[in-house]
Amino acid sequence: MDLFDSSSSRARRVTQPLADRMRPRTLDEFIGQEHLLGAGKMLREIVNAGELKSLILWGPPGSGKTTLAQILANAAGASCVHFSAVTSGVKDLKKIIQEAEDLHRMGKATVLFVDEIHHFNKSQQDNFLPHVERGTLTLIGATTENPSFEVISPLLSRCQVLVLNPLSTADIERIIDAALKDSERGLGPWKLTLTPEAREFLIQQSQGDARVALNALETAATLARKNRKDIDLSEVQEALQKKTLRYDKAGEEHYNVISAFIKSLRGSDPDAALYWMMRMIEAGEDPLFIARRMIIFASEDIGNADPQALQVAVAAKDAVHFVGLPEGQIPLAQAVTYLATAPKSNASYKAMLAAASDVQAQGALPVPLHLRNAPTPLMEKLGYGKNYKYAHNFPDHIVEQEHMPKELEGRKYYSPAESGHENQIKQRLQNWEEQKKKNH
Repeated sequence: MDLFDSSSSRARRVTQPLADRMRPRTLDEFIGQEHLLGAGKMLREIVNAGELKSLILWGPPGSGKTTLAQILANAAGASCVHFSAVTSGVKDLKKIIQEAEDLHRMGKATVLFVDEIHHFNKSQQDNFLPHVERGTLTLIGATTENPSFEVISPLLSRCQVLVLNPLSTADIERIIDAALKDSERGLGPWKLTLTPEAREFLIQQSQGDARVALNALETAATLARKNRKDIDLSEVQEALQKKTLRYDKAGEEHYNVISAFIKSLRGSDPDAALYWMMRMIEAGEDPLFIARRMIIFASEDIGNADPQALQVAVAAKDAVHFVGLPEGQIPLAQAVTYLATAPKSNASYKAMLAAASDVQAQGALPVPLHLRNAPTPLMEKLGYGKNYKYAHNFPDHIVEQEHMPKELEGRKYYSPAESGHENQIKQRLQNWEEQKKKNH
């Protein structure tokens, strides 16, 4: 049951998928996760020291969880056993524990790598606990779900949780190039290259998943080799079963589509907004980029006409970050339809610009004395805080008092619209003005 048998024959390696053949064997071969593996970072130090501790690796598919478990176990000289939360049961676990106890008595460590640990229920996870506590097993769990919700507290407290990020486009590109050039385990003997269009499409559609990138590359390379040519866009599309959309994330079409998306939201057209959102997602846009633009839109174009719009946009960002794609597009779509159909007002945004203009034009104007704190006798003697009117001492907590610097007295920036909730704010401000005159 050793997950990482290094004695496989070359013939067996040839039949393995490219993603398995290209699995990094050392940290020097590993690409990505610099926040964990860079010089002086925790995992790098663990490997250098050869001292392994129980870990939970939390990250999206294809980010390197299984590979890191292999490298850590090898560095510690431990026997590493794979245990799938999906296909293995309690009987398998008991056998592994017995073998681990035998090895422990002989002074050899056992690493139990539990793939998809979030699929275990509480009682199943309890089975690990005493053996992790005694040091019979070193547990490395891998999960795509938040371990705070999926791993029991006693087990979680005995493990270091490490968060793996989706691989960057630069990481995926390096992985692709390494596979094309590697003559021992990769596609080097075929001497193939990717056209720029094929490379860009493959990187975009991989969505930070090295396994997806390598599996698609292998299929595309097989098709290209059969046709006796280099790998072009058509082979990559065939391998991924997806067609490219005209959308260059660094070029004009990127800005055209996001502009159409925002203007559809602003124009209260949920159907068009959904169309442009799906155009971006299908073309490989980072869904968090879309979510960020919706958060900005919620404040800039909706504002206090519907204060809940900002909460919906932020919740959509958190949701897509939590579940990833493809399911993440569902909360994105919900937020898009909410924002598109919400009442609109840019009054807060305009007020911000007007205030910024005065700050830039007038500089750092002095704070009026009555608004200053007086924490020392000297400051009180100088008039700090003198004649300040405490709003809660007045009817309806409203007071006639100047809060602006002297040079800007009477200046108004915020003029609420009459749409949605902002109409209530407008009425409230008008009532307050009347109340201030009465209290003056």
